[in-house]
Amino acid sequence: MFTSRQMKAARSLLAWNQPKLAEQSGVSLPTIRRMELSANRVSGHARNVYAVLDAFERAGIEFLNGDATGVRLRKPV
Repeated sequence: MFTSRQMKAARSLLAWNQPKLAEQSGVSLPTIRRMELSANRVSGHARNVYAVLDAFERAGIEFLNGDATGVRLRKPV
């Protein structure tokens, strides 16, 4: 599950604003805004959700969905 809180937290960790996320993911800015306004689970077309997740993961974000949901930056290898 990918939540709007995780989306905002991931942007914050990367110091990305919404336009930067739109650029990195190839998803339109209005769609990014709508996704972040989702009550809990991010809603939208699957291809847009996956594009955003992919952009975050390429930038080093790791999503935590076990007992506690959250995000963190991967440790450099």
